[in-house]
Amino acid sequence: MVDAVVSYAVEKLGTFLIEEVSLRQSLRENVLWLRNELSFMKAFLKDAETKQEQDNLVQQWVFEITSVANEAVAVLEAYSSDAAKDGDHAAGFVDRLKACACICQKEAKFHNIGKDIQSLKERVMDISRKRDTYGITHINNNAGEGPSNRPNDQSSTLIRTLRRAVSYADEDQLFVGFQEVFQRLLDELLKKEPRRNVIQIYGMGGLGKTTLTRNLYNSPSLITTFHTRAWICVSQQYSTPDLLRSIIKSIDGCSEEMLKMLKEMTERDLETHLRNLLKERKYLVVVDDVWHREAWESLKRALPDNKNGSRVILTTRKEDVAERVDDKGFSHKLRFLNNEESWDLLCKKLHPENKMVGADLFSPSMERLAMEMVDKCRGLPLAIVVLGGLLSYRKGVDEWQKVKTHLWQHMKNDSVEITHILSLSYSDLSFELKQCFLYIGIFQEDHVIDTEKLMHLWLAEGLIPRIREEHMEDIAENFLHELISRSLIQVAETFFDKILTCRIHDLLRDLAVQKAMEVNLFDIYDPRVNLVTPYRHRHAIHTQTQRYLSLDLSELKNIYIVGNKLPDAIGNLVHLKFLGLSNTNLFNLPSSIGKLKNLQTLDALIDDCCSCKLPSQITQLTNLRHLITRYEVPLQVDRLTNLRTLKFIRCDQWKHTDASGLVNLQELGMEKIEKSYSLKSIGSLKSLTTLFLVCSYGETFPPLDPLSSCENLQRLWLSGRIEEVAIVNNLPKSITVLVLQSTVLFTGLEEDPMPILGKLPNLKHLELSRAYNGKKITCNGNSFGQLETLRLGDLKNLESWHIHTTAMSVLKSLTIFGCPELKKIPERLEHIAVLDGNQSQREYYYRFPN
Repeated sequence: MVDAVVSYAVEKLGTFLIEEVSLRQSLRENVLWLRNELSFMKAFLKDAETKQEQDNLVQQWVFEITSVANEAVAVLEAYSSDAAKDGDHAAGFVDRLKACACICQKEAKFHNIGKDIQSLKERVMDISRKRDTYGITHINNNAGEGPSNRPNDQSSTLIRTLRRAVSYADEDQLFVGFQEVFQRLLDELLKKEPRRNVIQIYGMGGLGKTTLTRNLYNSPSLITTFHTRAWICVSQQYSTPDLLRSIIKSIDGCSEEMLKMLKEMTERDLETHLRNLLKERKYLVVVDDVWHREAWESLKRALPDNKNGSRVILTTRKEDVAERVDDKGFSHKLRFLNNEESWDLLCKKLHPENKMVGADLFSPSMERLAMEMVDKCRGLPLAIVVLGGLLSYRKGVDEWQKVKTHLWQHMKNDSVEITHILSLSYSDLSFELKQCFLYIGIFQEDHVIDTEKLMHLWLAEGLIPRIREEHMEDIAENFLHELISRSLIQVAETFFDKILTCRIHDLLRDLAVQKAMEVNLFDIYDPRVNLVTPYRHRHAIHTQTQRYLSLDLSELKNIYIVGNKLPDAIGNLVHLKFLGLSNTNLFNLPSSIGKLKNLQTLDALIDDCCSCKLPSQITQLTNLRHLITRYEVPLQVDRLTNLRTLKFIRCDQWKHTDASGLVNLQELGMEKIEKSYSLKSIGSLKSLTTLFLVCSYGETFPPLDPLSSCENLQRLWLSGRIEEVAIVNNLPKSITVLVLQSTVLFTGLEEDPMPILGKLPNLKHLELSRAYNGKKITCNGNSFGQLETLRLGDLKNLESWHIHTTAMSVLKSLTIFGCPELKKIPERLEHIAVLDGNQSQREYYYRFPN
């Protein structure tokens, strides 16, 4: 990871030398010397990082290198920022006088930067002397390095790795050793006991408390029993008002009026409001990851006992917390897995597509090594799945033997400490992946992370490498999948083949934060200390404090600003690449935002209904790749030729757009469509892969024929009224995901759409929701040949379903909800069917378009 930090500094110094052609010779020589010396030191970093765990002096040496590298970047960016402000002048006489003054100012800045570079040069010379003192050598050893770090395994191999389909197992589906306790806890939750009962699940970190609880929470029997459900994560640092607000929003939604009301409420007001909200309801509330008894005490007053069978599930690592929550409640301590369960879990992780657990998946030598290693995990599920993720990227006996040798060096009491397994898995990452993994530590503990936002942040931070013709967004998505397949992060929410949100286990987040601090990657602001470490370019503020430090913030999520307008000073952040304003009250953006020439992502999605007033200067942001917002005044978005994502644009704003210039646009979301509008221009979007079309309430779609020209279209979401099935007859054959949804009941198709949809050759995932009013559906022979997932929702009149023996031959998942007249499903699909599935229509409609 230190290598990546130094590489970034070397790149910045090189760019500075190219761009600043007017540098004085002495300053240019010092910058060049610093660049070359840092580049030379990279060769010694692998040996240093290997030794630093055992040698504090070497650890200090590594820290000093990262400090110098970060300070060099800070000095250059501070200079470039001032230079950009000085150069922002018009061509008038007064401005020419100002420009002359700026020449003098620039000379002064050159003098200042010269002093800073000279100081850094002296520090680097001192670091070089220490290298010999500490015995740090230039090594070429591939032990413990990721695939792209090993000799003769450069970018070409990375490209091949990225292009392969990553196969990963959702951690929640690795449900080994929990079946009996799952059923026992389910019985307790469904017990005919009127009092509000608290189920306490406790055990050490990594045993699977949250995984078990999430499977309970999403079980169909609990969904049908508890119509009011909420989940909150407490963690070590918590705010009781925020926890109360989270529960209320889960139950009552997030309208503008609701959010404003909740912000103004005191803790006592929130308690009263939640209690009143729940007093007539049978509810299930999960209180996850409680560290202190006081956290539960502050919440339980707002969770009334209505004598109607309401339940609370509480998870904690601490036995003393669990014992004191509810004397009459049910308490369960999670056990470790036995040897057989441990082996089954490893096999499932290594081969998620193989249902025969314990089958002959390895050579005898590899199986012996795997058994020895999994035995030393001592039945801790997190250790086993992370080990499995590591081994899945190591091929052959020799590679597995290296992993075992490394683990055996850290044996304690005949077992491997989980921290060493996690560290080894981290060390096995490429330099680029290390940066992306460590960056996740900047999010709060137990935070559910929007994957699209995470990837946009990776791009903005320069963490994603440029590889030939590869789109950087595609590389970021492959990085995400690899971190998931290695079990370093976990899938939180999906929609068919798209990962919507993810999370990171507390122990892995602790590792990310620790390693990030070692290399000065970011700083997490602690209001109790009220200071920020110098020369860390990234700062996270997770607090409600009213007094913020002067930081170059990139994301202002969940804040309240007086006047509903972003300050004009935002235009001074000329290096800003990501600006996130979601869930704020910022309905007006200033014209100065047009100065942010480096901006790549603007996420100003206020909420599900409100729009934002964007200035016309937005069209000057020629580097903008992702524009995610509802806005009022029409913009000439066709000027933004680098756009990859444009979501929530209104149809009447789009109709005058010359879409032929948007050659890079891959994802388009369009709302408030009416039958009178034409979608003709969409047909010119040859790079389009994802399209959301949402009609105005109760409105009918115009002809969809233009979509047939979108030859790369893969995901299509149609939300609105479709009058005739012929309208979907000419959809492009490239479609793999299709959602047909009507916003109003009984306004769907009268003719069975299955015969036409079944002819789409590449369709893998299909949802019909309120989209058909008929009583019968028929799937003809050999239709839906690639379909893996089918969801049928709110088809209120559907009574029968005929399916040919050769139709839907590879179907893996069938979910049916809101189809009360459908008494029987085809017999050969019964084993994969889930009735009354675990997501409501409301969750579908509002979650995915965002």
